[in-house]
Amino acid sequence: MGFKQPVSALVVIHSPELDVLLLERAKHPGYWQSVTGSSEVGEPIAQTARREVLEETGIDAGRFQLVDWQHSCVWEIFLEWRFRYGPGITHNTEHVFSLRVPRDTPVTISPSEHLSHIWLPWREAAVKCFSWTNRDAILELPRRFGPAAD
Repeated sequence: MGFKQPVSALVVIHSPELDVLLLERAKHPGYWQSVTGSSEVGEPIAQTARREVLEETGIDAGRFQLVDWQHSCVWEIFLEWRFRYGPGITHNTEHVFSLRVPRDTPVTISPSEHLSHIWLPWREAAVKCFSWTNRDAILELPRRFGPAAD
């Protein structure tokens, strides 16, 4: 298996009412996040987003409105995960997407990646995330998608 690419997608899955789907990491119980994942070599970032949503939640993003925010963040890769990347790679570029789905959309998590999932109102979801980029993206939802969150 080759090294991971230091380019990833973050997909904030939310309902029209701005409830947010969070996943609990299997290798770090208590660490909650949205869908995330690295691009494969030569894979367009929107395809990465769709693939990761399907792999991590069982949701077919092609059935819903996947929005590329045309925004990215660069963050330092945690030391414990750097072995997955090539020598000297210390930072990842994360591209932000959102996916609006009905709140009752069935979710099937991958047990090797996640322990559980939960839907929370956007403010609560932002507080629960361990990642600052994920938190900031969730906090951006009301500005991007209207007054449903008021």
